[in-house]
Amino acid sequence: MEQFSLQLAPLRPVYRVGELNARIRALLDDSFGDVWVSGEVTGAKLAPSGHWYFTLKDGDSSIKCACFRMNARYLKFKPRDGIAVIARGRIDVYEARGEYQLIVEHLEPQGHGALQLAFEQLKKELAAEGLFEQARKRPLPKLPRRIGIVTSPSGAVIQDMIQILERRFPGLWIRLYPALVQGEGSIDQVVRGIRHFSETGWAEVVIVARGGGSIEDLWTFNEEAVARAIAASSVPVISAIGHETDFTIADFVADLRAPTPSAAAELVICTRDSLLETIDSSARRMEQILRYRLSHAARRLHEQGVDRAVSLLQRRIGRLVQRVDEDERALTDAQRRVIRDRADRLRALDARLRHMDLRLRFADVRRRLEALDQAARLASARRIQTASDRLRLASAKLEQLSPLRVLERGYSIVQTLDGAVVKSALDAPPATALRIRLSKGELEATVD
Repeated sequence: MEQFSLQLAPLRPVYRVGELNARIRALLDDSFGDVWVSGEVTGAKLAPSGHWYFTLKDGDSSIKCACFRMNARYLKFKPRDGIAVIARGRIDVYEARGEYQLIVEHLEPQGHGALQLAFEQLKKELAAEGLFEQARKRPLPKLPRRIGIVTSPSGAVIQDMIQILERRFPGLWIRLYPALVQGEGSIDQVVRGIRHFSETGWAEVVIVARGGGSIEDLWTFNEEAVARAIAASSVPVISAIGHETDFTIADFVADLRAPTPSAAAELVICTRDSLLETIDSSARRMEQILRYRLSHAARRLHEQGVDRAVSLLQRRIGRLVQRVDEDERALTDAQRRVIRDRADRLRALDARLRHMDLRLRFADVRRRLEALDQAARLASARRIQTASDRLRLASAKLEQLSPLRVLERGYSIVQTLDGAVVKSALDAPPATALRIRLSKGELEATVD
């Protein structure tokens, strides 16, 4: 008969650790695929990979966060410890440790404008690197013939700049690198424009320009990539962003800040008329200098005969005066030596007189007598102290040997009335009168 085995116990699902973490991650991803979390940033660290790792805490609770490089590059500010933020992202499970974490895709501060905070952070960082130092900024060329402009090809900015440049100095070479000046892709285009003029070497000076707008509109020129491209440029860069009251990071890094794009066109080169006037003024000044030099040369040529004789006489007199000066210096040195020797002798005689002065000798003898008297007193005192110490030591020894010390320990001395000490019972037969001396007082007794 065929036998069948019955499985009565219920089946138990057993997960491997990786499978369980994967299931939990799927559940969290379904429920928390897009969440906003507020808290305070702690332990913010930037890994070599470009990822940011930090913890958001709120009271006694905390959650670990990771912002991967692809998202971190679009953050308007960098995570810093102590900043209260609102983070947007999704909950994920890091299977290697079985921990859940918030994958941050967007971050904004609480109580501050994100753009203003990012502006201050980048400004402080670049200033610490020395990119704002005046010493590293280069002077602009006086008369640039080739000017590069990085700005939008449409709009009034480029038109105004071209009109001003043509009016001030016709015949300049102007090359435009078209670039978006706000919105997505504007950062890369502006950076490529600056690098183009820097690498080709065509332009003698570059103007990065944009019209006015809000801080959001001008934000492209507050990006680190744009600032570093300006700092790395091989040719001087003029920053002409917004209106006169607008300031961007590009303004601090550029070799020159213009309050407006139109002002940049005026600052980059002088007018042609002013240049021609300067040339005419220089020509007139040069003509005057040449005339003066020719007149001076003619006068010297005319006076050369007399001047030569005077020169020879002056040289001879000069040599004689030089000898007089040398003799005078030698005489002065000799006088100083004599005075110094006599002063040394005077000091020696004064020392000898002081040594022979009886008052000084008496004072010395008095000091010696006082020292001897003090030494004798000290020796006498030491002898008295030594004798006193010896007396105290002898008294102590005598007191230790005294029979009274024995009596103080409870012993007594038994004597007959005639003063004989009783040392044995035979020395005191019955009816013998005795005197017993104790530590304190005496007793009288009779042998019974």
